[in-house]
Amino acid sequence: MKEQIFNIQTKEDFNKIALEVFKHQFQNNKVYRSFCDLLYIHPSGVKKVEEIPFLPIQFFKNRKVVSTVNKVEKTFISSGTTGATTSKHFVTDINLYKESYVKGFTHFYGDIENYVVLALLPNYLERKGSSLVFMVDDLIKKTKNRESRFYLNNIAGLAEKLQELEKKGQKTLLIGVSFALLDLVEHHQFKLKNTIIMETGGMKGRRKELVRQELHEILQKEFGVDNIHSEYGMTELLSQAYSKGNGIFETPPWMKILTRDTEDALTIQKPERTGGINVIDLANYNSCSFIATQDLGKVYKNNTFEIIGRFDNSDIRGCNLMVL
Repeated sequence: MKEQIFNIQTKEDFNKIALEVFKHQFQNNKVYRSFCDLLYIHPSGVKKVEEIPFLPIQFFKNRKVVSTVNKVEKTFISSGTTGATTSKHFVTDINLYKESYVKGFTHFYGDIENYVVLALLPNYLERKGSSLVFMVDDLIKKTKNRESRFYLNNIAGLAEKLQELEKKGQKTLLIGVSFALLDLVEHHQFKLKNTIIMETGGMKGRRKELVRQELHEILQKEFGVDNIHSEYGMTELLSQAYSKGNGIFETPPWMKILTRDTEDALTIQKPERTGGINVIDLANYNSCSFIATQDLGKVYKNNTFEIIGRFDNSDIRGCNLMVL
């Protein structure tokens, strides 16, 4: 099945494999099966991808969401405010995650060995269990370049390295959280032609929240680049979507975004309407591939999407069966 997932070529391929993955997870994932049973939904009655139930992401906070009896190789833990319940993603095949993010990166950006990767992820580095740090650390190693590395508090050193790589004409990826990228450009100005600036979102209480457009305008101006790229992923997934500008994201072939009606969580909307973001991540074969997130967004007819905001807990309707 793994080979099929990463060799999806057409919409028909995707739909066929998604229905097979749904049957597998219905049969092997106790939490997901219980959720489907509460909705009176069985694979025998599901003929289209849009009819597959999406498990509310909150289940990862208090259930072990797995579709296999294999041993857990790695547990990823979400970031959260002090005292908040964090999500746990129990990964039984870490190579599936590696294959997903390497193939996903290659799909959008080409061979990782062509890049120097610089990472500015202070709040993620300061805690254990971050799936983002795991991915970026592995990508840094896969560049096979000694200049690729993490930066924690050495902003001056990072600025110097960016200028040095720029002079060499070296293709560079700087991936960072929003507040840290803003800290960097507050003290240093750049004019970068060979560097991709990729933000992973999040002020994490360190700065005033900015709308995406405002954040990107500041970063574009101070880094001297035409576009700010973005990465969309989460602890509960094994795949990422990427934006090469304007906050418009694309998914790799084994991932798909749908939106649900904010008043009726079981109703999948047509494109161009704002709704709750539902993610299909077929790489999440050993966990749950069908997840209803707490993000609000819009999907376009060409299958690109954008994130507009997040639900308040009070806004989540029809999605909270079994959560408590």
